[in-house]
Amino acid sequence: MKRFWKVACVAGFVMATLGVGIIIAANKFEKPKSVIHVVTVRWKEGTTPEQIKAAVDGVEKLAASYPGIKRVWTRAIKVQDPRPLDKNNPNDPRYTHAFVMEFESEEALQNYADSSAQKEWYSVYVPIRLSSATHDITN
Repeated sequence: MKRFWKVACVAGFVMATLGVGIIIAANKFEKPKSVIHVVTVRWKEGTTPEQIKAAVDGVEKLAASYPGIKRVWTRAIKVQDPRPLDKNNPNDPRYTHAFVMEFESEEALQNYADSSAQKEWYSVYVPIRLSSATHDITN
């Protein structure tokens, strides 16, 4: 009988440990109320790599000067261009860059439009941008 309780206690301990492990291993995720501002960009023909770098680096400077921006991502790993390639135009500009800004709230994003921080960055960005696609996402 003593042996039974010993085995039962060990088995109970093992099962409890496994149960805690399963709970800890469960995927946890959040649904933040911040706003993700995703932008993909096509540059004008003749834009230099230095100009592109200045515009992309400008995203970080913008975030430093506008308090409503929490985080930025500027190194695009993959950018898909949904348009079919114009094989008749060897200079067909493609979407080649993307960046993301995380705003604290929808209000922070709305206040960003036409802010002095945006206007300063636009002085570098807009002259070389052919077009961009913007997506604002929140929960």
